[in-house]
Amino acid sequence: MPALRANADEIRTLFSRAMSEMYRAEVPQYGTLIELVNDINREALRRHEQLRASLERSDELERLNVERHGAIRLGRADELFNMRRVFAVMGMHPVGYYDLSVAGVPVHATAFRPIGDTALRRNPFRVFTSLLRLDLIEDDTLRLDAERILAGRRIFTPRALELTRIFEMEGHLTITQAEQFVREALETFRWHSEATVGLEVYKRLHDAHRLIADVVSFKGPHINHLTPRTLDIDAVQAGMPQRGIAPKAVIEGPPRRDCPILLRQTSFKALEEPILFRQANAKSTPGTHTARFGEIEQRGVALTPKGRELYDRLLASVRQVGATVRDYDSELAERFKVFPDDWSELRSQGLAFFRYSATPVGLQAREGHTLSSSLDDLVAAGFLRYDPIVYEDFLPVSAAGIFQSNLGTNQQQNYAARSNQVAFETALGAKVHDEMKLYAQAERDSLEQALAQLGSPHLARRAMA
Repeated sequence: MPALRANADEIRTLFSRAMSEMYRAEVPQYGTLIELVNDINREALRRHEQLRASLERSDELERLNVERHGAIRLGRADELFNMRRVFAVMGMHPVGYYDLSVAGVPVHATAFRPIGDTALRRNPFRVFTSLLRLDLIEDDTLRLDAERILAGRRIFTPRALELTRIFEMEGHLTITQAEQFVREALETFRWHSEATVGLEVYKRLHDAHRLIADVVSFKGPHINHLTPRTLDIDAVQAGMPQRGIAPKAVIEGPPRRDCPILLRQTSFKALEEPILFRQANAKSTPGTHTARFGEIEQRGVALTPKGRELYDRLLASVRQVGATVRDYDSELAERFKVFPDDWSELRSQGLAFFRYSATPVGLQAREGHTLSSSLDDLVAAGFLRYDPIVYEDFLPVSAAGIFQSNLGTNQQQNYAARSNQVAFETALGAKVHDEMKLYAQAERDSLEQALAQLGSPHLARRAMA
């Protein structure tokens, strides 16, 4: 009898659960944060029946409590290459290119995540994965030292890579192999309280940039945060101090809205943790390191290129004003008043992506009748429903803001080099997926299916022309 197989969705769920349990044991405040988010989500669903109905229609309600994103930082090109292979076993693929050097953070990144609707509904686990840009270290001696230190580490266990090769050859793992794969892969993300460098080297790396010290000084790319999804991030921000958690000063992203867009994020400050640094005489020197923190996100609708251009322009205008923490929220809300806060307007102006579905009324009306030849008329008549497509990705400015606030709020550096997607994809061994194309395809597919059900497939062809 053949061994039972585990598909990528099942392996991803096993891994994300194991990761959450490990991180909860390592960072107790993460457990407190999960409890707070769960309480606030229950209250939000109780108070907003329309929100609950929309989440149920789009199959998002079931995924809410398991939804997480994590973040890791890699040091070498081959580490990124193999990380892509390991995540592929879990059905996670590189989406988007993020250049954080423009915000003074010497990394570029992608997000590994599921890309199909079915996989996203099962478990939308994402890992924001950064690669250190050693070329941005101006001190030649320090750069060579960092390269030498990183060359001496192996972040994956031999068995994890062996099981990855089996998956690549066979196209699947057995359930026993999948469980072993999760245990082995988890070792890559585990926290290590002993540095691989001495205190003097650590300080030199730290002086160049705190993130450089975090990437170079340890055995592996410890998970630096896990992020639950909330339905009311303002309530979480207000509730953290009541549970003994100190939040960052402002929520990153757009202001509070009736129709949430893109992504809003907040976090608690990174923990100062005890570390042992190596010494030549085989003894250790005690010290501290700051890297891991807790983050929370509220996800809204994915914006079209037109909507994203408006969002970027408005956010940039707020940052140019140089608003202080005290009046940042009010300035942000004022600037964003020109961004429509109504689902109908967002759809009609082509600012956001939506998933279409035929309504029971529409399906009943089509029996023996030819429905309207206008897409907008079908919507107005209640024959065609549209629900927001959730934004599954990240915001470069928000990501950089979270990095900066947790690695040292005032630490800013200007790097001469900028975006280098070609070099990143060369290291990755693949092209990153274009998130805009993924959202557009999801919208087209849903519209085509819905209009076919209503007996109006010609409208789908016209809408997609």
